[in-house]
Amino acid sequence: MAALARIGGRYLKSAGLVNSSATCFFTQRRGVASKLFVGGLSFYTTEQGLSEEFSKYGQVVEAQIVMDRVSDRSKGFGFVTFASEDEAQKAMMEFNGQQLHGRVIFVDYAKPKQSLGGGGGGFPIARGPPDEPVVVVVAATTTETSKSD
Repeated sequence: MAALARIGGRYLKSAGLVNSSATCFFTQRRGVASKLFVGGLSFYTTEQGLSEEFSKYGQVVEAQIVMDRVSDRSKGFGFVTFASEDEAQKAMMEFNGQQLHGRVIFVDYAKPKQSLGGGGGGFPIARGPPDEPVVVVVAATTTETSKSD
């Protein structure tokens, strides 16, 4: 996908539709592409520790670990934002499937946040009690045959 963005940007520049100093319409995609999802984190991994580990492969803009609101404990995943897409791709290739703080982590590009809609604050819609179960009774009949000799 990143290759298509680069090719599209080059095409627009060569066609004169976008000059080289202007930002390309792929800016929003690049912003998402430089953010990585990191799953399988240890509960003891801190944001600073995550940032330090990933900074070996480029400039880390932000490292965030998602916390559970109730227990105030890590949910085991987080996000790392890099300054450039190339740095993010390099870190993803190096870290995916590797160990970090005793756990194997999985790294992929972060997907854009999607709202659940309905304005319910992310809570599921109440659908009421389940329907009554249907009970089907099958009567078995037997037939006896008698031989008369």
